[in-house]
Amino acid sequence: MKRARRRGSLTRWTGQNLSRPLRRFTLLPRSLLARTFLLLAGLLTASVLAWSGIYSWLEQGPRAQQAAQIVISVINLTRASLVSADPQRRLELLTELSMREGLRIYPDGDIPGFQPVKGDSTLLAIEQELRKRLDPRTRIVVTKGLQSGLFVSFSIADEEGVDDYWLMLPRNRIERPLALEVIGWGTAALLLALGGAYLIVQRVTRPLAAMKRAARAIGRGERPAPLAECGAEELAEVAHAFNQMADDIARNEDERALILAGISHDLRTPLTRLRLDMELAGLDPETVRDMSADIDDMDKIIGQFLDFARITTGEEPIDGDLASLVLEAAQAYARHDKPVSTGHIDPLPAMRFRPLAIRRCLNNLIDNALRHAGEDQPIELNCSLDGNEVRIDVSDRGPGIPPEQVERLKRPFTRLDNSRTGQSGAGLGLAIVERTMRAHGGRFDLLPREGGGLIARLTLPVTANAATAKS
Repeated sequence: MKRARRRGSLTRWTGQNLSRPLRRFTLLPRSLLARTFLLLAGLLTASVLAWSGIYSWLEQGPRAQQAAQIVISVINLTRASLVSADPQRRLELLTELSMREGLRIYPDGDIPGFQPVKGDSTLLAIEQELRKRLDPRTRIVVTKGLQSGLFVSFSIADEEGVDDYWLMLPRNRIERPLALEVIGWGTAALLLALGGAYLIVQRVTRPLAAMKRAARAIGRGERPAPLAECGAEELAEVAHAFNQMADDIARNEDERALILAGISHDLRTPLTRLRLDMELAGLDPETVRDMSADIDDMDKIIGQFLDFARITTGEEPIDGDLASLVLEAAQAYARHDKPVSTGHIDPLPAMRFRPLAIRRCLNNLIDNALRHAGEDQPIELNCSLDGNEVRIDVSDRGPGIPPEQVERLKRPFTRLDNSRTGQSGAGLGLAIVERTMRAHGGRFDLLPREGGGLIARLTLPVTANAATAKS
């Protein structure tokens, strides 16, 4: 049976989709500065080449006429000298012309290796001009080797007939080579123009680069310094609008944090009174226990609101030992008989981070693992150094999270309706971790664990000074 033919697929054999990276590949640089500079450089270079071509084309006619006049004068003088000279002294005259002027006379056909000037437009123009003004049979050829030069045919008529000869002239008599000074000045002018183009483009892209850095800082929850509102009118207006937007975002963030803190504070006061009234009401122990659990859940929800509000406010980054913070977090749970232990802990360099915010992330992840994996399952904390990144893993043996739901669970007030997340809490725990990692210039990943379970990984850059600057 004949098999049906189909198109080959690298994905079938490698297991990886290679078409998408290939589609993204491009020779153009990605930055606006490089693209605009390359465009201007290409335009300037094309302009210089075009003007050079125009100049050469316009100069070709006058140059051919001038060179033809020189050749005609030399030929006329040489012919007159040979005709009027004493026959016995003609050899001496030819020798003197060769030594003093570099001119040589050869009978027609005595010079081997002729190469017609087919591809030299300048010599062709000179040849045409000579045929118009001197003789229609005039030819120009070039030779290489020991007798390299420019050969022009001419004839001498006497009583015995017409003899054809070749007059050899040094090529520098007619061809003007491009002087190094001209090349140097042209190159200098081009480089000067390219330098000016680069400065012009940089003046446009520098404010955009500053705006990009400020926008990224705002995305991390920081408060960057206002942009300079100077330069061109359009750029100054854009910088002014960006500063206004940054101020509005900062003001809204402060108001949001203030509202959350105020609501949380006002809610905890009646909860405290409710707990006191419940203990004094003389209810049965089982009812008291259930009501206390509900009050504790509400208090934890309020605490999550406060934690979410204070992620980027209220704490300054400091230089500290992140490995010690991981060990302290595990030991604190172990002292309360929780199955939390440390595995591999690498010694880490001093890093700049917010210790309370990182500790809050670890507590959220450990509490989440204890709640959903069960307090009888071991939870392991690992801290490793991988290049310029530090990885903190909180590993459990719980039911895990479906991969398609990972990114959704990092958003605030999002939960799964299963045993992994349950129904308690406000759904802010993972959102707090995600937002804290962004504020530190890191990332938060939820990965499946080999053998079952979940790995909650915190990744922080070692050089985190810029990412955790003062908000």
